[in-house]
Amino acid sequence: MTQIDTLNDILKARHSCRGFRPDPVPDAVITQIVKTARHVPSWCNAQPWQVSVTKGAGTEAFRQLMLETASAGGMPQPDLPWPKGYSGAYAERRRTCGFQLYDAVGIDKSDRKGRQDQMLRNYALFDAPHVAIVHSPAELGPYGAMDSGGFVTAFTLAATALGVATVPQAAIAAYASQVREYFELGEDRLVLCAISFGYADVDHPANQFRTERAEPSDIIEWKE
Repeated sequence: MTQIDTLNDILKARHSCRGFRPDPVPDAVITQIVKTARHVPSWCNAQPWQVSVTKGAGTEAFRQLMLETASAGGMPQPDLPWPKGYSGAYAERRRTCGFQLYDAVGIDKSDRKGRQDQMLRNYALFDAPHVAIVHSPAELGPYGAMDSGGFVTAFTLAATALGVATVPQAAIAAYASQVREYFELGEDRLVLCAISFGYADVDHPANQFRTERAEPSDIIEWKE
């Protein structure tokens, strides 16, 4: 098997896990994930990413904080602005992913309460035993965030290679001030996203679908 075959296998095996077993991931495995992920490129080799990782009681306390905050219906205040909108193919992919999830867990598209309850599962961290909060220096702005996106990808792939399931979550960044306070982060850090992780509950209904990917011909624009 070639290296590209191995990489393809890992990429195809990775998926956003939305149902976890309670078993904790050993510290040594978490450290190995970060040890591998740190090799992604960054502008001027700044390596702006840092992660705050929970375990045990720390995860449970943060889970409750996020659930209470989101359930209270407060206005989201992320450090970086949300997308202005989704249109065309982007909107269609987003819609399809949502409908696949609702179908998998048995929520009718007209069931607003069911959809709201499923949305709140984000703030329960999908019952994961760990969450990694990814943050970067505010002074680097969107470029530090862009570099950190590469780290998030590498983290999820390294985790997959080690049998650990992940789900990157922008939803957690909606309440950046609460996240910053819980993890004692300074105002000089941007809260970018979370990665909830652990061992997958392979029988969980939410883990029974996979999203599709655009073809290379939809992505590449050749200039001759």
